[in-house]
Amino acid sequence: MKYLDEYRDGRIARALADEIAQVCAHPWVLMEICGGQTHTIMRYGLDDLLPKGIELVHGPGCPVCVTPLETIDKAIALAGRPDVTLVSYGDMLRVPGSNSDLLRAKAHGADIRIAYSPTEAVKIATRHPERKVVFLAIGFETTAPANAMAAYLAKQQGLDNFSMLVSHVLVPPAIRALLTSLENRVQGFIAPGHVCTVMGCEEYEALARDYRVPIVVGGFEPVDILQSVLMLVKQLESGEARLENQYVRSVSYRGNSLAQQVVAEVFEVADQKWRGIGMIPKSGLRLREKYSVHDANLVFDLHLITAEEPAECISAQVLQGLRKPMDCPAFGFRCTPENPLGAPMVSSEGACAAYYHYRRHVPAM
Repeated sequence: MKYLDEYRDGRIARALADEIAQVCAHPWVLMEICGGQTHTIMRYGLDDLLPKGIELVHGPGCPVCVTPLETIDKAIALAGRPDVTLVSYGDMLRVPGSNSDLLRAKAHGADIRIAYSPTEAVKIATRHPERKVVFLAIGFETTAPANAMAAYLAKQQGLDNFSMLVSHVLVPPAIRALLTSLENRVQGFIAPGHVCTVMGCEEYEALARDYRVPIVVGGFEPVDILQSVLMLVKQLESGEARLENQYVRSVSYRGNSLAQQVVAEVFEVADQKWRGIGMIPKSGLRLREKYSVHDANLVFDLHLITAEEPAECISAQVLQGLRKPMDCPAFGFRCTPENPLGAPMVSSEGACAAYYHYRRHVPAM
């Protein structure tokens, strides 16, 4: 299949790995931001193909993983109301809250429905004016246009029974927070190609320039990632620090202007809490005041709900590239996909789930 088979070609992958070994003369720590890239690395054993001097660490690019714990608690509280229908993407149902998760709430009778698009939630609100329909709107810039369109349609149709519990995060401020941390180890970044498909590359160019760090916008197949690593290593070995675009088949410099326009119409930039990491300034999106009637936090007065991560879970350090999933004493024992302590173990893009599913763990005794 065009743009798929050739990016999974083992001969090309091994040739890239050999070239990386030839040009790599120093140890380097590289971070792939996206959880989808992490799963590709684990699934195909790409880290084993690389020379020992290259360490790949995993970033905060899993939207489910960084959704704040209190957002999950708020969603569970809303779902428990007899007049509310909560609509969510399916991968949020197993994410642990403080004391439960949405799947258990559904099993106990809560009206929770799985959708593949936020506009499905708008349709539910249209068909059921007697219900208060809440869509759990999470994600990075990738899902922001569709979520913005849902709010836009609800406003246009005057649907006062539709609202969104918004937890949107932005990648560039997270990279900036990592780079300014005293604990930072990362020397080069593989930026998330799907985010850049929407938003373009301009913000990443500024990060590369301001922090003197090479950044390569990368795709999600094995050859994409190995080519991105090669581009980063070549820059590092030559003392360069600039933005490059490996994912040229999908990403343009300016991105999708129409998608950006609908996001700007509905959302504004705001400070945002990241699960396990804490507050990162100007790293999220919230509904603009003219869309406040569709803001579930305001409709249901949810601001008083707060929560803290389990002390045993080290997901915050995993998401910042400071530790690997197997460094957690609970990994594969007290924390499994069936009984997770943190979101990275259950998300389809979580680093802990990637290590667990691709047999990078010792079976529990």
